[in-house]
Amino acid sequence: MADDIAPVSTPSGPGSGSGSAKDPDAAYLERRTLRRGSAGWLLLTGLGVAYVVSGDFSGWNVGLNKGGFGGLAIATVLMGTMYACLVFSLAELSTILPTAGGGYGFARRALGPWGGFLTGTAILIEYILAPAAIVIFIGDYVESLGLFGLTSGWPVYLGCFVLFIGVHLWGVGEALRFSLVVTAVAVAALLIFAIGAFTEFDAGALDDIAVDTSAFGANSWLPFGILGIWAAFPFGMWFFLGVEGVPLAAEEAKDPVRSMPKALAISMGVLALLALITFFAATGAQGADAVKSAGNPLVVALEGDGGPTALSRFVNYAGLAGLVASFFSLIYAGSRQLFALSRAGYLPRFLSLTSKRKAPYLGLVIPGGIGFALAAATGDGARMLNIAVFGATISYALMALSHIVLRRREPGLERPYRTPGGVLTSSVAFVLALSALVATFLVDRDAAFIALAVYVVALAYFALYSRHHLVASAPEEEFAALAEAEAELTRD
Repeated sequence: MADDIAPVSTPSGPGSGSGSAKDPDAAYLERRTLRRGSAGWLLLTGLGVAYVVSGDFSGWNVGLNKGGFGGLAIATVLMGTMYACLVFSLAELSTILPTAGGGYGFARRALGPWGGFLTGTAILIEYILAPAAIVIFIGDYVESLGLFGLTSGWPVYLGCFVLFIGVHLWGVGEALRFSLVVTAVAVAALLIFAIGAFTEFDAGALDDIAVDTSAFGANSWLPFGILGIWAAFPFGMWFFLGVEGVPLAAEEAKDPVRSMPKALAISMGVLALLALITFFAATGAQGADAVKSAGNPLVVALEGDGGPTALSRFVNYAGLAGLVASFFSLIYAGSRQLFALSRAGYLPRFLSLTSKRKAPYLGLVIPGGIGFALAAATGDGARMLNIAVFGATISYALMALSHIVLRRREPGLERPYRTPGGVLTSSVAFVLALSALVATFLVDRDAAFIALAVYVVALAYFALYSRHHLVASAPEEEFAALAEAEAELTRD
């Protein structure tokens, strides 16, 4: 395609390498545009909750096997603090640069092309692997519910990818409205579950996991000792994992300078409330030991030894809705990060082409194909989620660092919204993100090394090819080039 061989450049300046600057012709960016003004603060808030809501229905409870009730509770508070600090930092950054690049764009200005690529790649690992994992869980739910006589396998996975990618191809406004409806069903179900489970609440059952007396600092609240708190970090993240993807919708948002901070703050508040009530209701109804290994802990919390009830069946179906909401929204996030990296030349540029309905069709179809292949070939949803968590923690540290660097290096940069607490807030997020990154090795060392291997391959591609072929007029690159030009004028 003609526009795919448009003139490109490697921006000059600190950390950028060398090369002459030539902007691509107008046709290049015209074929790579998203539909602006499609999402207001309500749809953005729904998107933020949708990314995460499946984690309330399952997955978090495995952290009880690592830290017990007390360990997971402390881990959840610490990870919730990390996400809150990160979200406030991202709210500021997204008003400075409201484009589809999200974390890549922020890091590109603060840390240069290498920092931008490292951040964007980590985000892609999260948003390509997480849908592949969740579609396996959807298949398990479909089979357990006996829907249409289907079993968990590649036909269900393929059907999910085809159906929901098709909705995204239809248009972003339609996709986000669909996501909002499904998310509302899942949130309502969590609230109904909590009402039912709290009628059986027993505080004495919270610490009923057997104590490992060989663990340092072990007691009934910390049955696996002090180290169990750290090992539970990745599972405490499951109550919030993905909310940081809201800024990826900035380029398609209405008035992103005002709507983005509002949506991020409300999303985080809703998720914190859901985490609190779900955690206490599920563990208090039947005990931490009963739900620690359950694939559907909310259903186990409601049924105990008594068998299915009308409420447990409803929550089981609602769990499927929660999985669909997260699967659907994570596909969206991955496509927008891929779109931005491709548009700027970090990845093959044909991936950022958009359709007549302004949807990045190859950015949706190709990651979807990869996700389907991984799900069908491995069937190991837990392993893929652990790889996604590894990528997520790297991106969190780099995004928090970007906020710190920009505050220090460019204090005069126009900031329509300012992070409460400033650098202290993003520093807390940075330290906790690094702690969570190390904790991933305690949970699944193989997953961490697989993610590192993917990283190495991606970095080799960037070092040998794409860093020499960046598109100077992509929004995130222009933003970074402006900073470099201003720095040169200051030095002169």
